[in-house]
Amino acid sequence: MMDWNAFRARFHLPDGVIYLDGNSLGPMPVAAPERVARTMDEWRDMLIGGWNDGAGGEGWMSWPGRLGDRIGRLIGAPAGSVTVGDTLSIKVFQALDAALKMRPDRRVILSDGGNFPSDLYMAEGLIGALHRDLDLRVVAPEEVADTIDEDLAVLMLTQVDYRTGRMHDMADLTARAHAAGALTVWDLAHSAGAHEVDLTGAGADFATGCTYKYLNAGPGAPAFIYVRPNLQDAVEPALSGWLGHAAPFAFDPSYRPGAGVERLRVGTPAVLQMAALDAALDIWDEVDMAALRARSLELSERFAAGVAARCPALTPALAAGVPRGSQVSFRHADGYAIMQALIARGVVGDFRAPDILRFGFTPLFVSEAEVDGAVDHLAQVMATAEWDQPRFRARRAVT
Repeated sequence: MMDWNAFRARFHLPDGVIYLDGNSLGPMPVAAPERVARTMDEWRDMLIGGWNDGAGGEGWMSWPGRLGDRIGRLIGAPAGSVTVGDTLSIKVFQALDAALKMRPDRRVILSDGGNFPSDLYMAEGLIGALHRDLDLRVVAPEEVADTIDEDLAVLMLTQVDYRTGRMHDMADLTARAHAAGALTVWDLAHSAGAHEVDLTGAGADFATGCTYKYLNAGPGAPAFIYVRPNLQDAVEPALSGWLGHAAPFAFDPSYRPGAGVERLRVGTPAVLQMAALDAALDIWDEVDMAALRARSLELSERFAAGVAARCPALTPALAAGVPRGSQVSFRHADGYAIMQALIARGVVGDFRAPDILRFGFTPLFVSEAEVDGAVDHLAQVMATAEWDQPRFRARRAVT
């Protein structure tokens, strides 16, 4: 049985704060400052030698693959199929380009309105750069399955809708795409560390994700990319970075792709951020994902029921029975001001335009008592119209 209180003690959480925004930026692991400080000491004492001898003797340069394998356990990916680095947008660009090159006779990229906008921006930019007759089709989430046809090159979806929390059936949609002769690119930004993922079982071709949300590696932490093992050596990288070269330190004038998923490395690893990720994954190495998922559903359903009973002016963003990830969202025309009033009380969620109040549930540090406390605060904010003040309506840069 998972000891949730013991896990909570491994995170820094400010007194008096109920943190329901781990789906946007996870809290700091207690071990992270020491791990980063140790890496700083290696930089101070080893200088450039840290690339070979840092990270406890493994070398900083080895971190992308070693950390990738540890993330792989959480997403159902075998060793050697995940590498860490760069940003999520870059990894989406790489995965989509690689998949399109494998289907040169197809022209359609299919996505949905629940996909994170940056993924769609990357697709639009890639279409413009390739100068091919490509068509990005964006449909409603519930229309995806019926839109898959023989013109499809790549199905590109975020598994869990960043606003509503709606969860796609990865195995079913991947099977449908494969039956039509297409490939899949899955964004796991709101999946990795939130619930069980089985990329191998689903037959997914490519997947990407970030490490600063549920995985708790800190702001600006690196992304990751997965490539199905039997596709890796067929990938022709669009971003032929020097660390994706077969022999980076041979300094060849021409690019030769590295072996396997290593060819999707691009730039120099962000060593200090990877040190923080290393510390965070020490926690995740001990997590049973099935137990985490069960607990997440308990907490989120407790919250949803409490809000439904006490805040009738808030409309659930998902219909009853629709599968969701580890978040609960509500709609209200004044959602931004309501969320600011709630944050002022120490209950931290976030707002997503145009009208979504979003709450994430991470069992590693959220308790039943905090769920009930959040419901109490939200009910008071709504009952008294506490949110209807100029200071809560003033929009800040980050929502």
